[in-house]
Amino acid sequence: MPDTVSDPLADPVAKATALFEARRTRVPIAPFTDTEPDLTMADGYAVQRELVPMLLAGGDEIVGYKVGLTSTAMQRLIGVDSPDFGPVLASTRYTGGAEVPLDRFIAPKMEAEISFVMRERLAGPGVTTEDARSAIAGAVASIEIVDSRIADWRIKLADTVADLASNGAFVASDDVVDVAGIDTRLIGMVLSRDGEVIDTGAGAAALGDPVAVVAWLANVLGERGLALEPGHLVMTGALHAAVPMAAGETYRAEFDRIGTVEVRVVASSS
Repeated sequence: MPDTVSDPLADPVAKATALFEARRTRVPIAPFTDTEPDLTMADGYAVQRELVPMLLAGGDEIVGYKVGLTSTAMQRLIGVDSPDFGPVLASTRYTGGAEVPLDRFIAPKMEAEISFVMRERLAGPGVTTEDARSAIAGAVASIEIVDSRIADWRIKLADTVADLASNGAFVASDDVVDVAGIDTRLIGMVLSRDGEVIDTGAGAAALGDPVAVVAWLANVLGERGLALEPGHLVMTGALHAAVPMAAGETYRAEFDRIGTVEVRVVASSS
Protein backbone atom coordinates (compact mmCIF):
# COMPACT_ATOMS: atom_id res chain seq x y z
CA MET A 1 0.00 0.00 0.00
CA PRO A 2 1.54 3.37 -0.95
CA ASP A 3 2.41 5.91 1.69
CA THR A 4 -0.15 8.64 2.19
CA VAL A 5 1.01 12.07 1.11
CA SER A 6 -0.47 15.16 2.71
CA ASP A 7 -1.86 17.91 0.54
CA PRO A 8 1.08 20.28 -0.11
CA LEU A 9 -1.22 23.22 0.47
CA ALA A 10 -1.43 22.19 4.11
CA ASP A 11 1.96 23.93 4.28
CA PRO A 12 1.66 27.73 4.75
CA VAL A 13 4.74 28.24 2.55
CA ALA A 14 3.07 26.33 -0.27
CA LYS A 15 -0.10 28.34 0.19
CA ALA A 16 1.87 31.58 0.12
CA THR A 17 3.69 30.47 -3.02
CA ALA A 18 0.38 29.66 -4.72
CA LEU A 19 -0.93 33.14 -3.87
CA PHE A 20 2.31 34.78 -5.00
CA GLU A 21 2.03 33.04 -8.38
CA ALA A 22 -1.65 33.98 -8.68
CA ARG A 23 -0.70 37.62 -8.13
CA ARG A 24 2.09 37.38 -10.69
CA THR A 25 0.09 35.59 -13.39
CA ARG A 26 -3.37 36.96 -12.53
CA VAL A 27 -4.70 33.42 -12.68
CA PRO A 28 -6.86 32.71 -9.61
CA ILE A 29 -6.60 29.61 -7.47
CA ALA A 30 -9.20 27.49 -5.69
CA PRO A 31 -10.03 28.45 -2.09
CA PHE A 32 -7.76 26.77 0.43
CA THR A 33 -10.89 26.09 2.49
CA ASP A 34 -12.26 23.84 -0.26
CA THR A 35 -9.84 21.12 0.78
CA GLU A 36 -9.21 22.33 4.34
CA PRO A 37 -12.56 23.65 5.59
CA ASP A 38 -11.34 23.96 9.17
CA LEU A 39 -8.71 26.60 8.44
CA THR A 40 -8.92 29.49 10.88
CA MET A 41 -8.04 33.17 10.89
CA ALA A 42 -4.78 32.23 12.61
CA ASP A 43 -3.99 29.87 9.73
CA GLY A 44 -4.66 32.68 7.29
CA TYR A 45 -2.21 34.96 9.10
CA ALA A 46 0.39 32.17 9.05
CA VAL A 47 0.15 32.16 5.26
CA GLN A 48 0.22 35.96 5.15
CA ARG A 49 3.47 35.98 7.15
CA GLU A 50 5.05 33.77 4.49
CA LEU A 51 3.63 35.73 1.56
CA VAL A 52 4.74 39.21 2.60
CA PRO A 53 8.51 38.54 2.42
CA MET A 54 8.03 37.04 -1.03
CA LEU A 55 6.40 40.28 -2.19
CA LEU A 56 9.02 42.48 -0.53
CA ALA A 57 11.94 40.51 -1.98
CA GLY A 58 11.50 42.29 -5.32
CA GLY A 59 12.03 45.72 -3.77
CA ASP A 60 8.48 46.57 -2.70
CA GLU A 61 7.84 48.08 0.73
CA ILE A 62 5.07 48.31 3.29
CA VAL A 63 3.61 51.83 3.41
CA GLY A 64 0.76 51.08 5.79
CA TYR A 65 -2.07 48.66 6.48
CA LYS A 66 -5.61 48.03 5.39
CA VAL A 67 -8.27 46.83 7.76
CA GLY A 68 -11.23 44.90 6.43
CA LEU A 69 -14.47 43.54 7.81
CA THR A 70 -14.97 46.67 9.91
CA SER A 71 -18.70 46.92 9.25
CA THR A 72 -21.30 44.82 11.04
CA ALA A 73 -22.82 43.79 7.71
CA MET A 74 -19.53 42.41 6.36
CA GLN A 75 -18.75 40.60 9.61
CA ARG A 76 -22.14 38.90 9.48
CA LEU A 77 -21.58 37.98 5.82
CA ILE A 78 -18.26 36.26 6.56
CA GLY A 79 -19.40 34.95 9.94
CA VAL A 80 -16.89 36.69 12.20
CA ASP A 81 -16.96 39.21 15.01
CA SER A 82 -13.61 40.87 14.36
CA PRO A 83 -11.90 42.75 11.51
CA ASP A 84 -8.89 41.45 9.61
CA PHE A 85 -5.84 43.27 8.26
CA GLY A 86 -3.08 43.12 5.70
CA PRO A 87 -0.14 45.30 4.69
CA VAL A 88 -0.43 47.99 2.03
CA LEU A 89 2.43 47.92 -0.49
CA ALA A 90 4.02 50.88 -2.24
CA SER A 91 3.54 49.23 -5.63
CA THR A 92 -0.23 49.35 -5.21
CA ARG A 93 -0.49 53.11 -4.67
CA TYR A 94 -2.13 55.51 -7.14
CA THR A 95 -2.64 59.24 -6.74
CA GLY A 96 -6.03 60.87 -6.97
CA GLY A 97 -7.25 61.29 -10.54
CA ALA A 98 -5.14 58.39 -11.77
CA GLU A 99 -6.11 55.88 -14.42
CA VAL A 100 -6.25 52.37 -13.00
CA PRO A 101 -5.91 49.49 -15.52
CA LEU A 102 -8.25 46.52 -15.15
CA ASP A 103 -5.64 44.15 -16.54
CA ARG A 104 -3.58 44.57 -13.38
CA PHE A 105 -6.21 42.65 -11.42
CA ILE A 106 -8.27 39.46 -11.50
CA ALA A 107 -11.75 40.46 -10.29
CA PRO A 108 -11.49 43.97 -8.88
CA LYS A 109 -14.09 45.88 -6.94
CA MET A 110 -13.85 49.35 -5.46
CA GLU A 111 -14.66 50.69 -2.01
CA ALA A 112 -14.58 54.26 -0.72
CA GLU A 113 -13.08 54.62 2.73
CA ILE A 114 -11.58 57.03 5.21
CA SER A 115 -7.84 56.60 5.60
CA PHE A 116 -5.46 58.14 8.09
CA VAL A 117 -1.80 59.10 7.92
CA MET A 118 0.18 58.50 11.09
CA ARG A 119 2.20 61.34 12.66
CA GLU A 120 3.64 59.32 15.54
CA ARG A 121 4.61 55.72 16.17
CA LEU A 122 1.70 53.80 17.70
CA ALA A 123 2.28 50.40 19.30
CA GLY A 124 0.01 48.15 21.31
CA PRO A 125 -1.04 46.72 23.62
CA GLY A 126 -3.38 49.02 25.46
CA VAL A 127 -3.89 51.61 22.71
CA THR A 128 -7.18 53.50 23.13
CA THR A 129 -9.17 55.41 20.56
CA GLU A 130 -7.95 58.66 22.08
CA ASP A 131 -4.34 57.44 21.90
CA ALA A 132 -4.89 56.73 18.22
CA ARG A 133 -6.46 60.12 17.62
CA SER A 134 -3.44 61.82 19.16
CA ALA A 135 -1.05 59.85 16.95
CA ILE A 136 -2.83 60.61 13.67
CA ALA A 137 -1.55 63.40 11.42
CA GLY A 138 -4.82 63.60 9.55
CA ALA A 139 -7.32 61.95 7.24
CA VAL A 140 -7.28 61.44 3.48
CA ALA A 141 -10.07 60.64 1.07
CA SER A 142 -9.37 57.23 -0.43
CA ILE A 143 -10.63 54.48 -2.67
CA GLU A 144 -9.51 50.91 -2.17
CA ILE A 145 -9.53 48.45 -5.03
CA VAL A 146 -10.07 45.03 -3.55
CA ASP A 147 -9.16 41.97 -5.55
CA SER A 148 -9.09 38.26 -4.87
CA ARG A 149 -6.57 35.71 -5.99
CA ILE A 150 -9.22 33.17 -4.95
CA ALA A 151 -11.42 32.13 -7.87
CA ASP A 152 -14.83 33.80 -8.15
CA TRP A 153 -14.46 35.50 -4.76
CA ARG A 154 -15.39 32.18 -3.12
CA ILE A 155 -13.61 33.26 0.02
CA LYS A 156 -13.97 32.22 3.58
CA LEU A 157 -12.18 33.98 6.40
CA ALA A 158 -8.89 32.06 6.19
CA ASP A 159 -8.74 32.56 2.42
CA THR A 160 -9.10 36.33 2.51
CA VAL A 161 -6.71 36.75 5.45
CA ALA A 162 -4.07 34.68 3.67
CA ASP A 163 -4.56 36.83 0.57
CA LEU A 164 -3.54 40.01 2.43
CA ALA A 165 -7.17 40.79 3.27
CA SER A 166 -8.01 40.75 -0.45
CA ASN A 167 -6.08 43.92 -1.17
CA GLY A 168 -5.46 45.07 -4.72
CA ALA A 169 -4.56 48.77 -4.88
CA PHE A 170 -5.51 52.11 -3.40
CA VAL A 171 -6.04 55.66 -4.53
CA ALA A 172 -5.57 58.45 -2.00
CA SER A 173 -5.92 62.19 -2.14
CA ASP A 174 -2.84 64.33 -1.58
CA ASP A 175 -4.47 66.49 1.10
CA VAL A 176 -4.03 65.30 4.68
CA VAL A 177 -6.77 66.97 6.71
CA ASP A 178 -6.42 67.54 10.44
CA VAL A 179 -9.33 65.81 12.20
CA ALA A 180 -8.96 67.66 15.49
CA GLY A 181 -12.42 68.87 16.41
CA ILE A 182 -14.09 66.63 13.80
CA ASP A 183 -16.39 63.83 14.92
CA THR A 184 -15.02 61.19 12.57
CA ARG A 185 -18.07 59.01 13.11
CA LEU A 186 -20.14 61.61 11.27
CA ILE A 187 -17.95 62.08 8.19
CA GLY A 188 -20.37 61.46 5.34
CA MET A 189 -19.45 59.99 1.97
CA VAL A 190 -21.14 60.11 -1.43
CA LEU A 191 -19.95 57.73 -4.13
CA SER A 192 -20.74 58.40 -7.77
CA ARG A 193 -20.03 56.54 -11.00
CA ASP A 194 -19.89 58.65 -14.16
CA GLY A 195 -21.64 61.45 -12.29
CA GLU A 196 -24.49 59.32 -10.91
CA VAL A 197 -24.74 58.69 -7.17
CA ILE A 198 -24.59 54.97 -6.49
CA ASP A 199 -24.04 54.76 -2.72
CA THR A 200 -23.50 56.70 0.47
CA GLY A 201 -21.92 56.02 3.82
CA ALA A 202 -20.58 57.48 7.03
CA GLY A 203 -17.54 57.00 9.22
CA ALA A 204 -19.52 55.16 11.88
CA ALA A 205 -19.78 52.18 9.52
CA ALA A 206 -16.15 51.37 10.41
CA LEU A 207 -16.21 49.88 13.92
CA GLY A 208 -18.43 52.74 15.05
CA ASP A 209 -15.59 55.23 14.51
CA PRO A 210 -12.74 54.97 11.97
CA VAL A 211 -10.27 56.15 14.61
CA ALA A 212 -11.23 53.07 16.65
CA VAL A 213 -10.01 51.02 13.69
CA VAL A 214 -6.54 52.56 14.08
CA ALA A 215 -6.52 51.65 17.77
CA TRP A 216 -7.64 48.09 17.00
CA LEU A 217 -4.91 47.72 14.40
CA ALA A 218 -2.16 49.08 16.66
CA ASN A 219 -3.11 46.57 19.35
CA VAL A 220 -3.25 43.62 16.95
CA LEU A 221 0.11 44.59 15.41
CA GLY A 222 1.54 44.93 18.89
CA GLU A 223 0.73 41.28 19.56
CA ARG A 224 3.01 40.49 16.63
CA GLY A 225 5.85 42.78 17.66
CA LEU A 226 4.91 45.37 15.01
CA ALA A 227 3.74 48.97 15.15
CA LEU A 228 2.23 51.73 13.07
CA GLU A 229 5.08 54.01 12.08
CA PRO A 230 5.13 57.74 11.20
CA GLY A 231 3.89 58.19 7.63
CA HIS A 232 2.03 54.89 7.54
CA LEU A 233 -1.37 54.93 5.85
CA VAL A 234 -4.22 53.14 7.62
CA MET A 235 -7.23 52.25 5.49
CA THR A 236 -10.15 51.84 7.88
CA GLY A 237 -12.65 49.82 5.86
CA ALA A 238 -15.42 50.28 3.33
CA LEU A 239 -18.34 52.57 4.10
CA HIS A 240 -20.58 50.78 1.57
CA ALA A 241 -20.91 47.54 -0.38
CA ALA A 242 -18.04 46.85 -2.80
CA VAL A 243 -18.76 47.85 -6.43
CA PRO A 244 -17.52 45.84 -9.45
CA MET A 245 -15.47 47.97 -11.86
CA ALA A 246 -15.56 48.19 -15.64
CA ALA A 247 -13.29 49.92 -18.14
CA GLY A 248 -14.40 53.40 -19.09
CA GLU A 249 -16.00 54.19 -15.73
CA THR A 250 -15.01 57.12 -13.53
CA TYR A 251 -15.59 56.90 -9.79
CA ARG A 252 -15.68 59.86 -7.45
CA ALA A 253 -15.84 59.60 -3.67
CA GLU A 254 -16.72 62.84 -1.88
CA PHE A 255 -16.15 62.98 1.86
CA ASP A 256 -17.56 65.66 4.13
CA ARG A 257 -14.74 67.83 5.46
CA ILE A 258 -11.84 65.66 4.27
CA GLY A 259 -12.07 66.04 0.51
CA THR A 260 -12.63 64.14 -2.71
CA VAL A 261 -10.82 61.42 -4.60
CA GLU A 262 -11.44 60.27 -8.17
CA VAL A 263 -10.26 57.40 -10.31
CA ARG A 264 -10.83 56.42 -13.92
CA VAL A 265 -10.87 52.75 -14.87
CA VAL A 266 -9.13 51.83 -18.14
CA ALA A 267 -8.82 48.46 -19.83
CA SER A 268 -5.07 48.20 -20.02
CA SER A 269 -1.88 49.83 -18.83
CA SER A 270 -0.40 49.60 -22.34
